[in-house]
Amino acid sequence: MRPLLWIPLCAIALFVPVAVLAGGAGSGFDSVVGTLETRYHVHATRIPFLGVVSFIARRATHEGVANLHVAEFEHFDAEVDGSELDRLVEDKIGNGWSRVIRETSRKGGEQTLIFMRPEGNRMGLFVVDRDGSEMDVVQLSVDPDHLNDSLGQYQHHHNHEGQEDHEDQDQNVSD
Repeated sequence: MRPLLWIPLCAIALFVPVAVLAGGAGSGFDSVVGTLETRYHVHATRIPFLGVVSFIARRATHEGVANLHVAEFEHFDAEVDGSELDRLVEDKIGNGWSRVIRETSRKGGEQTLIFMRPEGNRMGLFVVDRDGSEMDVVQLSVDPDHLNDSLGQYQHHHNHEGQEDHEDQDQNVSD
């Protein structure tokens, strides 16, 4: 009797990932990338082990950056109308996203779309950037408070007299 029990368990174990992947194909990052591949007859390169990179980025930024997804299209030589690209991404990106930037060069060789959506205390960012014959699609989630704290350490600090403080200011270099 026990060997017969394994058959339904194995079937469930195989069908659950298929159902999850198929259910997510309607909108979001994978849907946008898949639609670009189909519409423009190009293939996206995805970064291997991006889950590990995303995990490291999340730890390194103290939860500032998370859920990183990247796809790169090389040799993207198709003519792309800016309005068509915008409409295509808006149709496939999913609910809750608002376009905040749409920039297209006169000849259409450079195009940038940036979408944002609130994700609780975080902000989702979705970027499509075409520069010549390359196009990048990036999705990530950021915590504005943690990023602001992290970026603050790279700002120049001014002393009370308005001059920039430099740690190496007192060091003399002589030959």
